[in-house]
Amino acid sequence: MHAVIMAGGRGTRFWPRSREKKPKHLLDIVSSRTIIQETVDRIKPLIDPKNILVVTGRKHARELIRQLPEVPAKNIIIEPVGRNTAACIGLAALHIQRKTKDDVMVVLPSDHAIGNPDKYRAVISAAARAAERGNALVTIGIQPDGPHTGFGYLEGSNSTGKIAGQEILRVKSIREKPDVRKAKAFVKSGNFFWNSGMFIWKASVILNEIKCYLPDLHAGLMTIREALGKTSEAKTVEKIYRQLASISIDYGVMEKAKDVFVLPAEFGWSDVGSWDALWDISAKDAKGNASSGGGEIILEDTENSLICGTNKLIALVGMKDVIVVDTKDAILICKRGQSQDVKKVVDALEAKKLKQYL
Repeated sequence: MHAVIMAGGRGTRFWPRSREKKPKHLLDIVSSRTIIQETVDRIKPLIDPKNILVVTGRKHARELIRQLPEVPAKNIIIEPVGRNTAACIGLAALHIQRKTKDDVMVVLPSDHAIGNPDKYRAVISAAARAAERGNALVTIGIQPDGPHTGFGYLEGSNSTGKIAGQEILRVKSIREKPDVRKAKAFVKSGNFFWNSGMFIWKASVILNEIKCYLPDLHAGLMTIREALGKTSEAKTVEKIYRQLASISIDYGVMEKAKDVFVLPAEFGWSDVGSWDALWDISAKDAKGNASSGGGEIILEDTENSLICGTNKLIALVGMKDVIVVDTKDAILICKRGQSQDVKKVVDALEAKKLKQYL
């Protein structure tokens, strides 16, 4: 079994801590370990680091090699340009097939937080056993705790049985991020799960599905396959990858494929998609405040706020539901509940050509 960790991203949602050269997964915002280090730590009991591949951009490769010394440097696969998840997964499948002819690949985002790693590994193990049985495309669905509009949804239908105590449902439909009305209806039905973005399948199976539904992408991947291990590899990947369509595996394959299955799961999952999401999963004091950083933090008459400092004193007085993030060259202050709009700040910095802050 191999793991494929998708480690792309521009570093917008956690500005000012995340930057183009150091996006969220390379930061230690959840614990003393960086998020990608925690991702690798979680899967290591199941998959030897020599079988863990990380797909990333050129500007992040060196930092990933530094942060993940247990993962062989040759397993850091570089995309010349970002081409979304279908191309990323296809490229990783080629490398797995070159190494093993075929194997189950566990595809994981690099930037999620998991509250119960043991339960997480139990679900992944069961999913891998399901994928080994045939041509199944297996994904993990998170039991929703509310009508969240920031996630895609998976609609489950009939049960196909259990593996190691984990129920497996056939997927009836895959839905894009809904509005509030649809999200409430999804949750009320009891048949929908949050799309975790985790996938488990054989390398050969996903390449066949890409051939069926994304033939142009598959043709490009086959050209790359012929060059792997040859002197022409770098030049071929550079040329062909730029020509590939930018499309997600969900939209390009999963929404069309027939043999898609979901394992419903509850293991304290969070996509840590914003500063608000970080507040949600952080330990809080009696007044609902979560704080971190090396400097002193003084809170007077302050409630339900997130404070992330560096090495200077931060004091809040009479504040409620705010987010304060301090770095050496920038400070973010916003209302809790609006941190998704931090991307607008990044857009404004780009428009003003203030590249030193990006």
